Amino acid sequence: MAERKKILLRLDPAVYEAVAKWAADDLRSVNAQLEYALRLALRGAGRDPRQVERDNADEPDKSSD
Repeated sequence: MAERKKILLRLDPAVYEAVAKWAADDLRSVNAQLEYALRLALRGAGRDPRQVERDNADEPDKSSD
C-alpha cells in the first residue's frame, strides 16, 4: 500500500464537533470519518478514486505505440 498523505486541515470548531460525534457514532476516529466523508463526496461527484484506478488499469498502455 502506498504511503498515506499527511495534510494540515483547519476546521470550524462546530464542524469538528459534528464530525467527532458522527465518528463516535460510527466507531471511527475523526481522521477515518473525514476520509469516509471525502470518499462519499467523491463517489457522489463521479470521482471515486477506486473506479479511476480500475478504469486506468483497463486501458491499454499507450506508451508502446
